[in-house]
Amino acid sequence: MSLQTAVQDISRALTPGHPNWPGDAPFSVTPAARIETGDSVNTGVLSTSTHTGTHVDAPWHYSDGGSRLESVPLEVYVGPCLVLDVRGHNPVGPEVLDGLEGLPERLLLYTGQPAHWENFPEDFAALTPDFVRRAAGLGVRLVGTDCPSVDPLTSKTLEGHAAFWETGMYILEGLNLSATAPGHYGLVCLPMPLVGVDGAPARAVLLPQDQPVQQDQPGRERT
Repeated sequence: MSLQTAVQDISRALTPGHPNWPGDAPFSVTPAARIETGDSVNTGVLSTSTHTGTHVDAPWHYSDGGSRLESVPLEVYVGPCLVLDVRGHNPVGPEVLDGLEGLPERLLLYTGQPAHWENFPEDFAALTPDFVRRAAGLGVRLVGTDCPSVDPLTSKTLEGHAAFWETGMYILEGLNLSATAPGHYGLVCLPMPLVGVDGAPARAVLLPQDQPVQQDQPGRERT
């Protein structure tokens, strides 16, 4: 198998009109230079929120005492990971980790979100603080989710984010895991190298590893 066919892109495609968190700056690419009008190249002006699509949260996003993106070690986002199918758990509690031992430092959760959001999802599976603490106790450093946030849309207290701050774990949100089977992979997630910010859009891919995972739930149907 070639590297090209082995790589799974688990990033959300940023298409025109891609929905963002309510109140965030919309995603757009405005045409700038154009060859057809006499310029030597084609260029565009990118405008968006730091939390568009697939993105990482730096701790400063949810705590003024937290580190900004450039201080987050890049190795947090690169290395062995486990993809878990947690559909049917809303919110996601610590019970999804029952029976799992020897977890890698990176844990990705498929809650059932589709590959593309026509509209911003308002009802999605947030993570409970008890889940976050349990994962941290099992040695996890990064949790990724296919949802736009680890907290509910209407949360004002952000208890999930607070648990990440408390445990020192990191957050990856807005993944596209709709075509990914549960199991062990190698994660490569590279946020834009922005300085002094609270987060950034990221390109995330999975590389194959020969360690399937068994879960006490039906396998997902492929379409």
